Amino acid sequence: MKHAFHTLVLSTALVTASLGAQTQQPAQPAQPAQQKPTTADPYANNPDAGKTQFPLAAPAGKDSGAKQGGPAGASNQGAFDPAKWKYGTAFDAPAGSKLWNPVRLKLQQGGKVTGGTLFGASDPSTYCAMANAGYDFIWTEMQHGQTDWQNVARMWRTCPHAKAVPGVRVAYTDEREIQHALDAGALVVVVPTVDTVEEAIEARNWAYFPPLGRRSNGGGQAFDAGMWGTVPGGYRATANDNIVLILMIETLEGLKNADEIAKVPGVSALFAASGDLGNFSGYRQGTPDYERAINIVHDATLKAGVRLCGPFAWRDRPDFTCFQAGSETAAIARGVAAELGNLANTQGQVEVGPLAVKKPQ
Repeated sequence: MKHAFHTLVLSTALVTASLGAQTQQPAQPAQPAQQKPTTADPYANNPDAGKTQFPLAAPAGKDSGAKQGGPAGASNQGAFDPAKWKYGTAFDAPAGSKLWNPVRLKLQQGGKVTGGTLFGASDPSTYCAMANAGYDFIWTEMQHGQTDWQNVARMWRTCPHAKAVPGVRVAYTDEREIQHALDAGALVVVVPTVDTVEEAIEARNWAYFPPLGRRSNGGGQAFDAGMWGTVPGGYRATANDNIVLILMIETLEGLKNADEIAKVPGVSALFAASGDLGNFSGYRQGTPDYERAINIVHDATLKAGVRLCGPFAWRDRPDFTCFQAGSETAAIARGVAAELGNLANTQGQVEVGPLAVKKPQ
């Protein structure tokens, strides 16, 4: 009887344990450690911080002799000389890379390129409307306009892949101005009042990466995937092939040096400034002296094999292939007039109040 009792107790315990095991929650798999966000600090996510090896680094506390000669395997040997430096292949465009800037392609093909002028607007909706209206690029006015670079960058990134690519007339030949424009995503850069070869070289230097120029590889939204970061071949490697640099000839000094300015490597086109060539010469369009000035710019571009730009009114003038069209306000006025036809400017004629039409005395 005692043996049977012990057997019953043991059986009951086993059943209870079995039922308890069935009601327990299954063990949860171990959660992987949360990945730390990527940062600019190379040590931030390094489990072996402080143990990175630099086999070609200068020995601690010793002169490496790098100024006198290169390490084994270096392409540049002998005493360091910037003039003799062999530029590396790290940023070469892939073989067979095609142009991805429609303006650069159209210019090379000899087509007529148009730039719509954004003069005073700073809201993205106006910019995007202009950029999708049919122009090839938008001439964002930074020489005479009041817009700042923060507003320009915001407009450009709102519709970066509109029909018209971002373009700009900077205020002057300057590293800050030109690199602000390019880092924000500009593909067409217009530089005003270029008088000398030295100024042309300066503009070229800030517009292009080495080895053609001296543009700093500092980043900016131009490198973002939403702008040009995913172009075939990569932005850094192909930017030099896709940037359009237009230099404006506006003064008598510029006319004197136009032939040499046009020949500076990297210059895409010269712009014969219709207004300021009159302003600086003292003659109006159509007079022999004015037309002589325009023809000097024309001849310089033919000799150098670059394109010739001017106002949109000159689109039928011989050899002109790129043009600055009107501003956003002019475009709105023209668009409304075309839409309304004979209903344009037919407002009611009230006799009283601030909108009353004054009768001639």
